[in-house]
Amino acid sequence: MKEKIFTSLVIILSVILVLKSAEAHQPVLNSEKNNSVEEPYIIEEPEVSKAIFAELKGEPHYYRIDSNTKFKFYAGITTPKIDNCPLTKKFSFDVLDSDLELIKKKDGENFNWWPWYEKHGEKWYWIGPEIGEKFKSNREYNKGTYYIRVYNQTNTGQYVLAVGDIESFPISVIVKMLFTLPSINSAFWDDVTCPEAKIHNQ
Repeated sequence: MKEKIFTSLVIILSVILVLKSAEAHQPVLNSEKNNSVEEPYIIEEPEVSKAIFAELKGEPHYYRIDSNTKFKFYAGITTPKIDNCPLTKKFSFDVLDSDLELIKKKDGENFNWWPWYEKHGEKWYWIGPEIGEKFKSNREYNKGTYYIRVYNQTNTGQYVLAVGDIESFPISVIVKMLFTLPSINSAFWDDVTCPEAKIHNQ
C-alpha cells in the first residue's frame, strides 16, 4: 500500500515538473521521420501550441496542416542556445498552399535572432522569425491544406518549430512528456557542445 502511495506521489510530482517546464507548449521530439514533401509531418489541431524539436540532415523539412474549418495560425522558428556558444545555424520557413505555392516567407538568414531564457525549463533559445506577434497568433487561415517548409543554406542543424498558441495538456500528452522531455534535453542541450569545441577536440 505504501509503495503504491509513493509511486502515485512520484508520478504527480513528475507531472507538475513537466507542466512547469513546458511553458505552454507541448514538446514533440521529431527525430525518426524524414519529413519529406511526399511524407510530411502531420500537425494535428494546428491551434494547439506545440514545440517540435527536429534536425535537418541534408534536406528541407515539410509539415502539413489539414483543417476543415477556419483556424488561427501561428508559427515561429527557434534553435537551442548552448551555453556561451555563438549562433552558427539560422533557419528560414515558408508557408505553402495545397499546391506548394508560396503564401508567406520568413527569412531567418537576414533576421536578427535574439537570446531568450525559458525560466521554468531553465533552457536558453535563439528566437528567430515568426508569423504572429509575441508568440501569439494574429491572423486566421481559411480551411484547407497548408504546408510549412523549414530549411537553411546547408539544410543542417537542430531547430524548434513552434506552432499554435492555445495551451492544452490532456493526460495522454502528459504521459508522453514524461518520456520525451529527458530525451529532448539530452539531444538538444545537455550533450551538445560548441561547434568550435568539437573541432578543437578532433
